[in-house]
Amino acid sequence: MTQQSLGLLQGTVDVLILKTLSWKPMHGFGVAEFIRHQSGGDLAVEDAALYQALHRLERKALVESEWGVSELNRRARIYSITALGRKQLRSEVVELRRYMAALFRVLEPA
Repeated sequence: MTQQSLGLLQGTVDVLILKTLSWKPMHGFGVAEFIRHQSGGDLAVEDAALYQALHRLERKALVESEWGVSELNRRARIYSITALGRKQLRSEVVELRRYMAALFRVLEPA
């Protein structure tokens, strides 16, 4: 029996994309595959949500893109995180950890 991917909470797609791009620039499919692989298949970003988020992050100047070539030698949009994106990532990680700590305090009270 295969395990189904978990649904992503609203607001987590952006931070997952920013974190992924903090490792290296990559195209959209690469971002989705990296997240899937790193989570052991538990997290999957659907194409529509991924590209909406990438475009939103680009409008906010948190990522930038340029045309390049994929690993399969195809023309692809390559995304990279900006300095502003790195700053936003640090801030969002702090908030997400705070949220998760509060959540577990409720789920596992002493």
